[in-house]
Amino acid sequence: MPTPEPAPNRAQSTSPAYRLAALDQDFLLSSSMRGVRFMLEFSKVDEALAAWGVRSTLVVFGSARISEAGPGKQAQWYAAARAFAALASQQGGAIRAGDRTRDNVIATGGGPGIMEAANRGAADVGAPSIGFNISLPHEQEPNAYSTPELTFRFHYFAMRKMHLAMRANALVVFPGGFGTLDELFEILTLRQTDKSPRIPVVLFDEAYWRSIINFEALVAAGMADAADLEIFRFAESPEQIWSELLACGLLVAGEVAPESSPP
Repeated sequence: MPTPEPAPNRAQSTSPAYRLAALDQDFLLSSSMRGVRFMLEFSKVDEALAAWGVRSTLVVFGSARISEAGPGKQAQWYAAARAFAALASQQGGAIRAGDRTRDNVIATGGGPGIMEAANRGAADVGAPSIGFNISLPHEQEPNAYSTPELTFRFHYFAMRKMHLAMRANALVVFPGGFGTLDELFEILTLRQTDKSPRIPVVLFDEAYWRSIINFEALVAAGMADAADLEIFRFAESPEQIWSELLACGLLVAGEVAPESSPP
């Protein structure tokens, strides 16, 4: 008796339901998998930084609109960010010898402007630096100076902010607009509420910051304590930024921060 031909199963084998879950992009990008995607954005970056021995970072914020040859004070701000990143990379422990962990690695949002300047300064002295890019409707291109293996892209602002904050030994903020203010006040709030370690925060160009934020008015209105204004300091040169960070207790190569709760 002839063996019957097997029933055709093309409909089954080509069905989306038959795809391996890990290879099913429609499934992975569905609303029900949002938590999984959030976890993946954490884990991918965490593993890459661990592979490079990055233990701590120096986070540099500032406007994407500033250019090296820009008008007014833009060129000065760009040059200062670049010089600071070079100085901090040389003296902070970002350049690793042997199997030693890396400390105070420059970390930025990965885009143009001040972010480019800081990544460029690290590259000038042969140090690695991190670019935490974000997907935007008008796509942000990564700058050409962050270390390629440490140039990441996020969909979720929240996860990007977490990675910016969780290894930060200090925050340095150059002039900027809405995005810079958002990032600055995120860290100031974590510091004020003791949800993060007491890391130094330095704002570059006091005149700029006082022209756009009346910090004292917050205290006068009872919206902040006078002690809250001691969370941050001002600086006017790359060397002063570094000295203020050290004066505020910045941990340099080989020093380990006390145990604290993760953000």
